[in-house]
Amino acid sequence: MKGDKVKKIALYGMLVALAFTFSYFESLIPFNFGIPGVKLGLANLVVVVALYVVSPAQAFSVAIIRILLASMTFGNVYSLAYSLCGGILSFAVMYITKKSKLSIIGVSMLGGICHNIGQIIVAAIVMDTIRIAYYLPVLLVAGLITGLLIGIVSRLIVDRFKKISKNRQS
Repeated sequence: MKGDKVKKIALYGMLVALAFTFSYFESLIPFNFGIPGVKLGLANLVVVVALYVVSPAQAFSVAIIRILLASMTFGNVYSLAYSLCGGILSFAVMYITKKSKLSIIGVSMLGGICHNIGQIIVAAIVMDTIRIAYYLPVLLVAGLITGLLIGIVSRLIVDRFKKISKNRQS
């Protein structure tokens, strides 16, 4: 019993560390197709996997702690606002749709789209104009594509994780 709790804490810590590491790694990649704000979302890979392998509360904590750590380390107040709003909206939608018949890939794609919607909401508030919404179609396509890629990799990881867990129980 005590060993299970230690394993869960260790897994939770590794998920947070991995998400933060991916955030850092992504900040080093000059990924820009001439579209400001578009990122691969590597840290979201960890959040999607966490949603399927730990409790929803732990997965949400991984997302929020990663956002806070990344913003304090290599961001600013604005990046914190954008990331928090995008991350919370994305997580909420992924959590709700995970309960449906939607695959992990579909859940991830919706998460990518909603993350960008959340960021546009913050941008409209910060810039005090709704005109920023013209940028939404570009971000929706980017969120769809990155969500697809993150979803494919997430499915592979979750399937492997379940196989390992099943083998350990045998």
